[in-house]
Amino acid sequence: MLIQTTLRTRSIALLDRVEERLPRIMTLWFLMALTACAARIAISPLQSLPDVGTFLPYVLLVGAPLVSMGLALKWFERGDELPQPSVRLARVGRWTDVSARHARRHPLYGSSGIMLSLLIGMLLNVPVRSLEYLASVPALAGSVPHWLSTLRLAMTADVVILSSLYTICFVAALRRVPMFPRLLILTWLVDAAMQLGIGQAVRAAGGVPPSVGDALSTLLDGNIKKVAISVGLWLPYLLLSKRVNVTFRHRVAIRKAAR
Repeated sequence: MLIQTTLRTRSIALLDRVEERLPRIMTLWFLMALTACAARIAISPLQSLPDVGTFLPYVLLVGAPLVSMGLALKWFERGDELPQPSVRLARVGRWTDVSARHARRHPLYGSSGIMLSLLIGMLLNVPVRSLEYLASVPALAGSVPHWLSTLRLAMTADVVILSSLYTICFVAALRRVPMFPRLLILTWLVDAAMQLGIGQAVRAAGGVPPSVGDALSTLLDGNIKKVAISVGLWLPYLLLSKRVNVTFRHRVAIRKAAR
């Protein structure tokens, strides 16, 4: 019991520290991402002088998480006061609804505990996905093969859209927004669909060198597996966790009657 109390106290303190240092985290992201993008452009074998099309993907890569974070913090400024969904989709388990006031007084209310690992994982998804993009797609300038421009467009859309969505999910969880579980599930679906869409778009472009095609297939398969692992690990938690249910759904488990 003492160990559980200590861990809970530490997770709450860490959660408060993360929220307090969000401006510093955003500034650090800007500097590190900008440096990485500049390095990627510098080492890419450009066929002509860089133009707007060369820099735009990197501007989006750096800026999308920052804009998404800022907007989400504004949208969800009082996320825990937003209304519950009118239709309940999570029906696994036996629960009884409680008032928002009662839920906030519950000892498990909040985004600490195991929930904190999910928050950190969503936030880390942004730099990991960005590094994969920088490693996979070189900077381009001038006339390039159609398959390569298609690959860059598809991969840029992937990193921008998914980085934005995972950032929004992070803030939604941090601010205890009732729609957070649905937002995360939707993001998983979009993530998996994007990997499949990238593969189809690049294959349709034609002319992809076999070595590039193999490397791309390995990358996309790995991304789909990561989504599947995330779903397998966290979906049961989102459905059955007492903390998730009291925090985001304002309901508590029904106790079994004593015999």
